Amino acid sequence: MKKKQKPLLSPFQEFVRKESFGGMLLVICAAVAFAWANSPWRDSYELMKETTFGLHLGDFFHLEKDLIHWVNDGLMAVFFLLVGLEIKRELAVGELKDRRAAALPIFAAIGGMVVPATVYALLNQGSEALHGWAIPTATDIAFALGILALLGKRVPIGLKVFLTALAIVDDLGAVLIIALFYSKGIYLGMLGISLGAWAVAALYKNRGGRRLRVFLVLGIVMWYFMLKSGMHASVAGVLLAFTIPRRRKMRPQQVKEAIATLFQSEKFETEEAELEHLERLTHAAHSPLHELEHSLTPWVAFFVMPVFAIFNAGFEVSGGSGLGAVTVGAFLGLVVGKLFGVTGAAWLAVRSGVAQLPRGVTWPSMVGTGLLAGIGFTMSLFIATLAFSDAQALDEAKLGVLSASVTAALLGLVILHRALPKASVE
Repeated sequence: MKKKQKPLLSPFQEFVRKESFGGMLLVICAAVAFAWANSPWRDSYELMKETTFGLHLGDFFHLEKDLIHWVNDGLMAVFFLLVGLEIKRELAVGELKDRRAAALPIFAAIGGMVVPATVYALLNQGSEALHGWAIPTATDIAFALGILALLGKRVPIGLKVFLTALAIVDDLGAVLIIALFYSKGIYLGMLGISLGAWAVAALYKNRGGRRLRVFLVLGIVMWYFMLKSGMHASVAGVLLAFTIPRRRKMRPQQVKEAIATLFQSEKFETEEAELEHLERLTHAAHSPLHELEHSLTPWVAFFVMPVFAIFNAGFEVSGGSGLGAVTVGAFLGLVVGKLFGVTGAAWLAVRSGVAQLPRGVTWPSMVGTGLLAGIGFTMSLFIATLAFSDAQALDEAKLGVLSASVTAALLGLVILHRALPKASVE
């Protein structure tokens, strides 16, 4: 009896699996951080975040930060590099390439940013807390897909694609918000050097350059001078992503033809030599963008984001955080604002004929997905750290984000459980 072979995963399925598992790991790390910050060992948690680490190269290079800033400014730049690669891929060959297919997630994402921001602003108008208006605009794709994965094969592929595309458009909006509203006073000289390194990377790409190490070295230069410019360093990650080449050396059909010709005309001395040559040929069918995205995805899902959660999700409940306007604004913005923003904008897009629902997707399941979009977590916590330097306001924001994310996840799961058919529609 032949052993049944497992089907090969498509890039989208592989992406969803990694993101889904990463979402579960995020929940665990957030719970650990919260428990640690409220335990008898909470002082060690604060000490860990405040431990300083510096890099010095004579008088030319000097960079010293505490660990939480290395995580938020350094590791998160890697996260945003991956976000940029995903955005570029989706715009070039994914769901955002086809205007009609892209219309639904784009409209839903815009509604899912505008309405939550409005809810938060109305509850915090006239106070300094208004600076946190962008906190509820974000969607955590890893967390949301992790919850969606709990429903297994009952979830239509169209719903997964919609939620993924929505979150990617949402990430693009978050990058623009961070660049425009959460950067400090800009030092134009430093910004000019960073953009100059970006221009060199773009020129190298246009001249046919494909070596990832060249792009990554230029990316480090971009990151450093972007950080020194006052613009948030995460922007450098996204800008670098758009210089990474998408073009392959050989198309898949050319690789097949080359392999067929090769084995008709040449014999190899060893199996190792044969495998190495095959590897080189198949490698030529992968673009640098594909290689970098696939290399970064597990590192971001299983290291960068969990470490971010450990450093940012912990806060002491008894330390002054409570149901202030920041907490309520973040909570209602994510749970209520996202639900009405996403589903309302999607309904308007479908009603006006600009877009249509994906196959197998119903309006009740869209309501559940709108709730899952209210899982802000990583990006919302990140924006909160940029919006507030005051510890109490930041703790209130964290309480609102975490409680909203849990509430949105549970409500979304319940509604989707009732709305989706018992049998798979894929």
